[in-house]
Amino acid sequence: MTHLPKSSPPPPGPSLPILPAVPAQPAPPARPPGSGPAASPPPAPRRTAFAEGFDQLRAAATTEPGRLRIIGALLALLVVAFGAVTAWQMTDRAAAADDVLTSSQPLSSDAADIYRSLADANTAASSGFLAGGQETAASRDRYEKDIRTAADKLVNAAANADPDSPSTATIAKLNKLLPEYKGLVERARTYNRQGFPVGGAYLRYANEKMQQQMLPAAEDLYKKENQRLRADYADATPYPWAAIALGVAALAALAWAQHRNYRRTNRVLNQGLVAATATATVVLLWLVVGHSVARAGLNDSYDHGVRSLNVLHDARIASLKARGNENLTLVARGAETKKVGAQTYDAYDYDFRTDMADLGKYLADAASLADDTSGEQPVTAAVGNMTEWKKRHTAAREQDANGNYQQALDRVIGTKGATGECFDSVDENLRTALAHEETEFKRAAGDGRDALTGLSAGAAVLAVLGAAGAVLGIGRRLSEYR
Repeated sequence: MTHLPKSSPPPPGPSLPILPAVPAQPAPPARPPGSGPAASPPPAPRRTAFAEGFDQLRAAATTEPGRLRIIGALLALLVVAFGAVTAWQMTDRAAAADDVLTSSQPLSSDAADIYRSLADANTAASSGFLAGGQETAASRDRYEKDIRTAADKLVNAAANADPDSPSTATIAKLNKLLPEYKGLVERARTYNRQGFPVGGAYLRYANEKMQQQMLPAAEDLYKKENQRLRADYADATPYPWAAIALGVAALAALAWAQHRNYRRTNRVLNQGLVAATATATVVLLWLVVGHSVARAGLNDSYDHGVRSLNVLHDARIASLKARGNENLTLVARGAETKKVGAQTYDAYDYDFRTDMADLGKYLADAASLADDTSGEQPVTAAVGNMTEWKKRHTAAREQDANGNYQQALDRVIGTKGATGECFDSVDENLRTALAHEETEFKRAAGDGRDALTGLSAGAAVLAVLGAAGAVLGIGRRLSEYR
């Protein structure tokens, strides 16, 4: 019987550790056919350019050259911003100051002239009517001149008014009413020359159109142009606080930069920064002083020019209305009455007295606003003329009340000792006062506007030079690190 050999024992050697059994991992689920490769994890979000730039700026700020570059850029930006805001604000104020002198105030005066011309035309028409068939050539020429003046001023106002402005509609209304008024006056004259009493009725209709439609429209135009004038003053006179604040900030930053430079280098002056400081100082002083002078001139032109002109225009208009109502008192001959309380008055004579009271108030205001002899003398003379006018009017009314119509007429439109002489003297003295105040306004407003000349352009140029100085000054320090 065959015996199998016994197996020999394993050779001696290091024994291997016995690893624990690893549980079997489940197989990944099978992808369906055609599903493609497995998706990769999403990439990290890309940083924005702003974030990267901020990091670079922060890194640069840890070194002195980097800090100097940042300081130089900020100084240049601040000086340029100061110059730009100064140029912008002063350009607006200079334009408004020029509008005050060359546009809005002349248009306001034109609107007052339109009112005055219409009122004077109405007065001349009633004076010519009272003269009957013997209307003088002077009275006729005065009426025609007033109508032409009103028409020309309306054309000028229409040319300078904005298409959508409220003034445009008022001007169009007056242009429509003016021919209608002229037609009524011509009919009144025609019937009057033929001796028909209906001529007086047509003249009253013309006066009603003038008093109730045309003069209120002209007064509305005058008020709107005055509002435009005040708006231009409001745009021209406020202090440019934004520019002043930027100027102070720019100077403070430049002073800080130079102090910092001194502490690190022990150098007293940096030529570039000194130049930038000098230019910023010049611009700031020019801005403050120039605008203060301009503001003072414009305020003076308003206080001693525009206010006086407005009061004198009102006085002249009141005298014209009074003269027209005085004439119409004789034209109507009691046909128009007005009841005030329990009293009944002649309508036109009542309005005459109201207009004369307004005239006295306006003349008193004009005298108080006059700031020199040349402006005060014609106003004082007009007050004396008004006083005499009232006396002669009272005498004329007494004659008319006593049935002496011709004597009353002579005292109103006669060649000597009539109220017409007083009216003409009042009107002439007011015209002289207006001419004087117009000159005073132009002088003061012109001085105010001229004080701003060159400020906008000068500020822009000096700001660029100042920014360049700041950059060069910082660049000089940077060159020491190369």
